[in-house]
Amino acid sequence: MKIMLIRHAEPDYSIDSLTPKGRVEAELLARRISRVTDVLGCYLSPRGRALDTAAYTLNKTHWPAQVLPWLEEFRGRCFDPDAGRERNCWDFRPHTYEAHPLWQDPDRFLEDPLFADSNVPRIWKETTDGVDALLASFGYTRKGQVWYCGKNREGTLLLFCHFAISMAVMGYLTHQSPVTLWQKFCMAPSSVTTLVSEERLEGEVVFRCIQLGDMSHLYAGGEPYSTAGLFPEFYDGIDNTSPRNYGSMP
Repeated sequence: MKIMLIRHAEPDYSIDSLTPKGRVEAELLARRISRVTDVLGCYLSPRGRALDTAAYTLNKTHWPAQVLPWLEEFRGRCFDPDAGRERNCWDFRPHTYEAHPLWQDPDRFLEDPLFADSNVPRIWKETTDGVDALLASFGYTRKGQVWYCGKNREGTLLLFCHFAISMAVMGYLTHQSPVTLWQKFCMAPSSVTTLVSEERLEGEVVFRCIQLGDMSHLYAGGEPYSTAGLFPEFYDGIDNTSPRNYGSMP
């Protein structure tokens, strides 16, 4: 089995939809995803930017799709000492991340004081319960870090969602701290992250990432990638992830 985690195209957060550039990205993405011939299921975040991205693919393929509430962007929030207020539980400044070593432990990251008194444990459980239920519907059950199944299936699950929830899902499936993935990796808008099952013993399955943030559909279409979600490469005094040419066409 393959699991494709697909980030929405370049977003216009003010209307929870896509920028003009994002619509170009979503069309190029649809050309790629519509060629997947073994789709077992298509699942969508309820957020508008994910639904609008998926619509380009679904209009081409007419695949049935199901909205899963837990695929909404990861809603964990905690106190950010740099911001001096509660905010999302990713995108900490590097010195703050390094000062919290528990965040790097896949088994103990929820014990960190900033997380323990927040809603992060509840949202993490909601996420892992969602993954468990989805895979159980295809015959996979989890014990420890291994998934067991009577018959491992060929085919692909498509999840149109967001960066932070994608990294949470990948962290759970590969036993990595999601905080490390949030801090050290990025998925550009419309990019595709693919995990594939390995079955070295019959009925015993683990998942490995074979693509992270793949943008080959953009390169093939001559479309530059968006830096939405990525902090500036060089310091410019603006500490946010909005592209400087936000929403512009190439």
